[in-house]
Amino acid sequence: EHEFYMPHPRASPIGLDVLEVRADVPGTHPLALLTHGTAATPQERAQVTPWRFLPEALWFARRGYVALVVVRRGYGRSGGEIDDRQGGCGYHGSFTQAAEAGVDDLHAAARYAAKLPEVDPTEIISTGLSTGGLVQAALAANPMPGLKTTINFAGGRGGDGKGHNCNLDSLVSAFRGFGKHNQLPMLWIYSENDHWFPPDMAKRFDEAFKKSGGSDEFVMMPPDGEDGHHLFGHVTKWSAVVEDYLRKQNLLPLQSEVLPPPTPPDVPAPSGLPGAGLAAFH
Repeated sequence: EHEFYMPHPRASPIGLDVLEVRADVPGTHPLALLTHGTAATPQERAQVTPWRFLPEALWFARRGYVALVVVRRGYGRSGGEIDDRQGGCGYHGSFTQAAEAGVDDLHAAARYAAKLPEVDPTEIISTGLSTGGLVQAALAANPMPGLKTTINFAGGRGGDGKGHNCNLDSLVSAFRGFGKHNQLPMLWIYSENDHWFPPDMAKRFDEAFKKSGGSDEFVMMPPDGEDGHHLFGHVTKWSAVVEDYLRKQNLLPLQSEVLPPPTPPDVPAPSGLPGAGLAAFH
């Protein structure tokens, strides 16, 4: 596990905050890009960290990928202008432009990774949550060399967590446009109790995407916890679905053997943690 600042001209002066997770085995390996959603408040956006997606990155690394968790421009410690300025609720621009800003960041990450000795740049997959899922639809319409598929987890933008959207027609239109230019197969995963993009909304996205020419395998998962929008964080819930999809696409490097998880360090829990905090620590 290695966190670093990745150079990117639009994220100057410090670049993008990136976490690389991989198995320490010889040779080159396919690349998996991962990216996040849009936090609800400026304070939460400032706290975005790639370490939040360590379990998801480990899932891909244990199956033979070099995983890069990319914190997009303007979020967390990444430099540059946040994608709100390219479009979104209450701003100039459009959802399409906001997603394309994320695509630019992922293209930059792929170019950088192509120079790493452990990466095979001819085989790339990409996945993202929420706004990061919308970015996957945009990326499949404008893929970098070597990209084979993208995975959209609960993709969308402009939700309020209560089943409403600030401009639903515009969001549907963005998915329609990406479908028109779609070049790659995709996997879409939503949950029945997603409070940000509930099933009727997700199905509208899917219908618009496919009717304009897009290709995706759409999966509606059962309810997950209090809000299925956070399904991506519960790896065991989606593991079999994603594994099966990657296998069908011939994109599962380790077909029969998943590498064991790393051994947790022997660190004692801080004293005074309540039950939920103790469980989270472990």
